[in-house]
Amino acid sequence: MKTTLTIIPHAISAGLLLMTFAAFAQPRPIDGRPDPIRPGPNPPQQPIPAAGQLGGPLLNLTPAQLADFLAGREEFANVETPASGLGPIFNNVSCAACHFVPATGGASEIFVTRFGRVVNGQFDPLTEKGGSLLQQFAINPAAREIIPREANVIARRQTTPLFGLGLLEAIPDAVIAQNALRPNPDGIKGRAAVVPDVVSGQMRIGRFGWKAQQATLLAFAGDAYLNEMGITSRFFPHENAPNGNTNLLARFDVFADPEDEIDPQTGTGDIDLAANFMRLLAPPPRGPSTASGRAGEPIFGQIGCALCHLPAMFSGPNSIAALSQKRVDLYSDLLLHDMGSLGDGIGQGAAGPREMKTAPLWGLRASAPYLHDGRAGTIEDAIRLHDGEGARSRDRFLRLPPGERRQLLDFLNSL
Repeated sequence: MKTTLTIIPHAISAGLLLMTFAAFAQPRPIDGRPDPIRPGPNPPQQPIPAAGQLGGPLLNLTPAQLADFLAGREEFANVETPASGLGPIFNNVSCAACHFVPATGGASEIFVTRFGRVVNGQFDPLTEKGGSLLQQFAINPAAREIIPREANVIARRQTTPLFGLGLLEAIPDAVIAQNALRPNPDGIKGRAAVVPDVVSGQMRIGRFGWKAQQATLLAFAGDAYLNEMGITSRFFPHENAPNGNTNLLARFDVFADPEDEIDPQTGTGDIDLAANFMRLLAPPPRGPSTASGRAGEPIFGQIGCALCHLPAMFSGPNSIAALSQKRVDLYSDLLLHDMGSLGDGIGQGAAGPREMKTAPLWGLRASAPYLHDGRAGTIEDAIRLHDGEGARSRDRFLRLPPGERRQLLDFLNSL
């Protein structure tokens, strides 16, 4: 089902949504602080950047591909309502409501909450209690979720940028798997996340999400529509029950599933449009180069950062020429690594509680705050907080003379 709300000035739209969502429940706060997330109007729709720029399409798209990008961008910003299938529990009302800094498709300081229970060293996502993702809002207060008392692990994750994801999708599984076979010093033992792909029905290597829990952009989109907006689709046809309560689900899920209807002429739905937008979204361009930054680039390799933040990989043959056999300057090996105290304690997909996917560093200068939970306000803070397989590189950074440390940070700020 589809209902599009026109984006109107903030003062008016805030009032509209206040009336529409007046009954939204407040989530149980974490560590006593009120949760900063509130469902509300999308950020004002921004002009479409030029090809190759942040938020713009890939360079050298065909007219048909550019049309797919524009249609996907429109769907990405579409505000869902209960009449279009929103809920009954959800985290926000559109993709762009979370992904908008510094341009549509970017990151933001909006967080979601995950929870679970660890018993005798084993992680239980408390699926029967609605875990591991807390949906923080509901179309009716009676359906609101809370963090169950059984949970002894609670983690926050911030919104990730989506720039260049089509290039990541175009990297062959075998290339990522090969990264795990490289001989690395420092006790680094990255491994590929092998996950089921609901689109192909095959086991694939995951690369999307903090835990590399999805392998393809269509699956990534379908997962987000279900878990962040409560919109079911052909790949994710079953609604989340509020805290696992199927009686509440039956009471408040008033639309037949799947809610993302297929266009009979194109054979696609909204998740396909959103996946097209992400697939055709340009990677972050490099920032201005300085002498200090150029001097910092070899230091990045010398202290071992490049062992996990691999500067580049190559995409394979692709039906989209703009994605085919391209150098992908992502600064990640797309592998899972044991990050010690920097892990979030949540097991998800193929990843254990202490494992995180190596976060790509391209676009780093535009993605503060840093780390999965936003605890680092600066790039230097993020380096200092590295642990587990990143500990030795961290220690080498801390031993650098002040001038070389500055050069390294200038290099990172150019990404």
